[in-house]
Amino acid sequence: NSEGWPSFDTGTILASVIPEMPPTMCLEKPSIEFSYVGIDAILEQMRRKAMKQGFELNIMVVGQSGLGKSTLMNTLFKSKVSRKSFPGTAEEKIPKTIEIKSISHDIEEKGVRMKLTVIDTPGFGDQINNENCWQPIMKFINDQYEQYLQEEINIDRKKRIPDSRVHCCIYFIPPTGHCLRPLDVEFMRRLSKVVNIVPVIAKADTLTLEERDFFKKKIREELRANGIDVYPQKEFDEDAEDRMINEKIREMIPFAVVGSDQEYQVNGRRLLGRKTKWGTIEVENIAHCEFAYLRDLLIRTHMQNIKDITSSIHYEMYRVRRLNENNTQANGLGEHHPACREI
Repeated sequence: NSEGWPSFDTGTILASVIPEMPPTMCLEKPSIEFSYVGIDAILEQMRRKAMKQGFELNIMVVGQSGLGKSTLMNTLFKSKVSRKSFPGTAEEKIPKTIEIKSISHDIEEKGVRMKLTVIDTPGFGDQINNENCWQPIMKFINDQYEQYLQEEINIDRKKRIPDSRVHCCIYFIPPTGHCLRPLDVEFMRRLSKVVNIVPVIAKADTLTLEERDFFKKKIREELRANGIDVYPQKEFDEDAEDRMINEKIREMIPFAVVGSDQEYQVNGRRLLGRKTKWGTIEVENIAHCEFAYLRDLLIRTHMQNIKDITSSIHYEMYRVRRLNENNTQANGLGEHHPACREI
């Protein structure tokens, strides 16, 4: 310039000092409304976290031999998930005492991973004397609560405690068409206090529609008369919407189900069913049986609620009782001591 100073291009200086901003940082006019904060983004964050962690579901099946427990589990998840689906287990003899056997699978569907554990109870209800046959099952359920509790109270506990607690017990009722057996009543009366029980009428295709409806009504009456609260429990309905949905389910319990892992072609459609002389019983057709309602309850609509009730109600009751017992023993207090009553 006229004063002898070197001449500089201002634009060049600014470009060399201030780096080019990434496209995402450009100050563009926001396309969302002024009052938007973004709280709803937490749902996407939760979804991503859940997808990374995966899910766990532990289902117990209880009922005497020959009621189709293994077949129903294979039908529910459309894969060989039952214990009897594996070599060496199909022809086993009926055990003299109740055994608890579980098998786990990693299932993935549309990017969602789930660890499924199926717990079987061979020997239940198969003996001449079935007195107290519910006790090994009760012990197993409580043992899983105890195992979770011990992990939980550790000083250096795991970031994510493995969950082996039984989330749901499917109880198989024989299709007699008359009424519940004393064994059925006793089992559900005792176990409904510690686990979510979903009763089903097994092999419902052996009943006529009239027999099925009569049997279902009779079972509901007996459940009420014996104070047996099966899932979904009325006292745990969270709001009016929940109550309305769950009331419809309660009116349908027990579900009359048919299981089959055999595929057939009917009118150009692939379906699971049982072939008879007079036609094919379609497992997922609600006009034929109530399997679809059971599947929706366990997997599509209430799976998380089943797990929540296990954790916040059944496990919590066990945890409180055990910690109270430990406190009482540690303090050397008798059960009639005033301080013990305060606990």
